[in-house]
Amino acid sequence: MSVEEPEAEGPVAEWPSDWMRAVLGIFTLRALEQGASYGYAIIAELEANGLGTVKGGTLYPLLSRYESVGFVSVEWRPGDGGPGRKYFSLTKRGRIELDRTRSEWLRFAAIGSDFLNTARTAETETP
Repeated sequence: MSVEEPEAEGPVAEWPSDWMRAVLGIFTLRALEQGASYGYAIIAELEANGLGTVKGGTLYPLLSRYESVGFVSVEWRPGDGGPGRKYFSLTKRGRIELDRTRSEWLRFAAIGSDFLNTARTAETETP
């Protein structure tokens, strides 16, 4: 039985779903940091940045929860000859949440990376 090695760099088509569930919230807030956007554009931005494909059925309930807790506001904008789109914008509360979770995530990722690298070093040093 052979195990394929993951590519060292470059986008991954699909990350483990557990990982995506854990970080989709912060990534979504980050995608809205530069300004209002709509669901499809958020999904496209996440994918373009190597974070995999997120289904609308996963993203929209999250955005709805974020609207109900005040992290995002919603505005309907008319479409050009088609149906309108629902645009989501970060609120002040959403920006505070993004700053808080970004800081915590970066700290967690650094500690996790140190731990993983330490484990690798210990394994290679064992005779």
